[in-house]
Amino acid sequence: MNEVVVHFTLYSRSYCHLCDDMLEALQALSSEFPFTVETIDVDSDETLLAQFDERVPVLFGRKNDESAVELCNYFLNEARTREFLSNVR
Repeated sequence: MNEVVVHFTLYSRSYCHLCDDMLEALQALSSEFPFTVETIDVDSDETLLAQFDERVPVLFGRKNDESAVELCNYFLNEARTREFLSNVR
């Protein structure tokens, strides 16, 4: 059986307490589920800024080579994130 690899991308910005809170809440799940997290600062890219500006933080999840799925924004939707992770083990 092939191992499922989960990768999260968190679109955020510096000095954003909601972004920090979402990352902390997500990392709290790492003791139960294996995953990696990449944080991308939307202010460093005009295209990302236009796409996500007032919506940050925005969390996307991806399994293996599948397309990324938007899971939540502003606050971690723990139920939806756990559901996304549930078939990883």
